[in-house]
Amino acid sequence: MDVDEHEAAAAPEAAAAVSRVAACVEYRGSAYRGWQRQQSGVASVQEAVEKALSRVANHPVQVFCAGRTDAGVHASCQIIHFDSDAVRTPRNWIHGANANLPADISLSWVQPMGMDFHARFSAVARRYRYVIYNDPIRPAHLAHEVTWNYRPLDLGSMRQAARALLGTHDFTSYRAVGCQAKSPIKTIHHLELLEYGRFIVLDIRANAFLHHMVRNIAGVLMQIGCGERPIAWAEQVLAARDRAQGGLTAPAFGLYLVDVTYPEQFALPERYLGPHFLSALPNVAD
Repeated sequence: MDVDEHEAAAAPEAAAAVSRVAACVEYRGSAYRGWQRQQSGVASVQEAVEKALSRVANHPVQVFCAGRTDAGVHASCQIIHFDSDAVRTPRNWIHGANANLPADISLSWVQPMGMDFHARFSAVARRYRYVIYNDPIRPAHLAHEVTWNYRPLDLGSMRQAARALLGTHDFTSYRAVGCQAKSPIKTIHHLELLEYGRFIVLDIRANAFLHHMVRNIAGVLMQIGCGERPIAWAEQVLAARDRAQGGLTAPAFGLYLVDVTYPEQFALPERYLGPHFLSALPNVAD
């Protein structure tokens, strides 16, 4: 057998040694320019996670995520996958990675997967929570992890307005002007506004989201809640299909990616819905 034939025969064995691993990452996005790896010198969550996992694997690791979050946006359940030929237990991956991650990023679970799993393309829905602290006094705690609204918000008006956004619609008015999604048509499966002490939590699940979609929805609903706009305005903005009609984009730091849904065949571990300070809030979408 010559060298080429030997390499061809060895290739399937080498490929078989590579395994796929899924993990759940939580992070506070305040110090990062979003999830996606940036140019040198610009902090990103992806770069930090890849560096940590590469140290555990003893080889370079590239990770793929369920959904790229923007600068300042947080996650309590960002799903990733990566491939490695390193032999490690889930415990090894979790504790090894967390020992090498900064304090504002951590892995919460790790699970071996089949090669047919893809963190992004296997996902069938994503879920976000937008957290509003509604009080006249600016909060000293969680200042970069919730959005402060000093004006009293009428939760009933916000809930009524939100109903118009449920279902399948053209969300052009609710996406960023520079959004690169091929289609503005998305399906919102669940949209609730929950009260938890001084917090108002916009809890939303959809098949996919456009750039700034949740933040623009939050901005519209807050304007309605404080009485600046009528309840019908949310539906009017939707019908306009014009971002210029949609008002202000809510700040990034109130937004959390809290869950990603996959087909049952993948059987990913379950964890409480975050962020952790809202872990006692009922999961109303179940």
